[in-house]
Amino acid sequence: MIEIGKYNKLKILRQTSVGLYLGDGSDEDVLLPIKYCPEEFEIDDELEVFIYRDYAERKIATNLVPKVLLNEFAFLKVHEVSRVGAFLDWGLEKGLLVPFSEQRQNMEKDRWYVVFMAIDEQTDRLYASNKINKLLQNDNLTVKEGDKVNLLVTQETDLGYSVIVNNIHRGLIYNNEVFQDLNVGDKLDGFVKKIREENKLDISIQQQGYRNFIDKNCETIYHFLKDNEGIAYINDKSSPDEIYDTFKMSKKSFKKAIGSLYKQKVIVINSKDIRIKTT
Repeated sequence: MIEIGKYNKLKILRQTSVGLYLGDGSDEDVLLPIKYCPEEFEIDDELEVFIYRDYAERKIATNLVPKVLLNEFAFLKVHEVSRVGAFLDWGLEKGLLVPFSEQRQNMEKDRWYVVFMAIDEQTDRLYASNKINKLLQNDNLTVKEGDKVNLLVTQETDLGYSVIVNNIHRGLIYNNEVFQDLNVGDKLDGFVKKIREENKLDISIQQQGYRNFIDKNCETIYHFLKDNEGIAYINDKSSPDEIYDTFKMSKKSFKKAIGSLYKQKVIVINSKDIRIKTT
C-alpha cells in the first residue's frame, strides 16, 4: 500500500507525457509529475518519494522535502487563512490544513505555530493540529534518567522552556539550566535529568557529569582551572593585559565567560581569584 504523509520506495512502472507512474507491487500506482522526474532513469528503477494528496485529492508523489512527516511535530508558518481553517507552509505546493476544530486559538496569517501532522482515517487526508497537549502523554514513559533525547521547544514559561521529548512526552528545561539562546520551534538534543512525581520530566541540554560548554571561552577557562589545581589568581577586576596574557581573550569576553560559568555553578568568583566550585 502506498502510504501518504511518508516516504515510499517505489518502482518506476511507466513513462507518460505528464510524468512517471510509480508502484509498490500492488495494483495501486501514483504519479510523479514531470517537473519532479529525474533527468536519467530506467523503467523498474526505484525512487524514494514523498506521498501526499494534490488539489484534486489524488495521491501524488514528489521529490520536494516536507517540513514534517506523518505523526510528527513541527514549527510551521501560516500562509493563508480561509473559511475552512489555516493553511501551513510545509514545503510542498499544497498547504497543510489546520481545521478550526484543531486550533487552540484562531491562527493568524504569517504567524508560526507548533503543530502535529495526522491523518483523518475516514477521508485518508492529511491535516495538522495545534492542540498539542492532547497528543502528548507521560503516563507510559519510554525514557529513563540519563537518556539522550530529541527536543522541540514549544513554549517559554516563568519556570523555563516547555519541550516535546522524543515526539511523545512533555518535558521542561528550567531557566537555570539554560546557557544559550532558545526559541520556540528550536530542535535540539538533550538529556533526561530527572523523573519527578507524576512522571514529569526535567530535561537538561548538557549531559550530566560532563562539561560541554557551548562558549569556547568558557571551555578555555574551565580547562585552565582543571590544569592548575582548580584555581586562577585572576578575576573580573584584573587588568585587560593580565587577562589576555593568561587566557588569550579580551576582558569583555572573559567577564562574559566567567559570568556564564558562575551561573552554571561551575566556579566561584572571589576578590582575588576564581576557582572551580567543589561543593
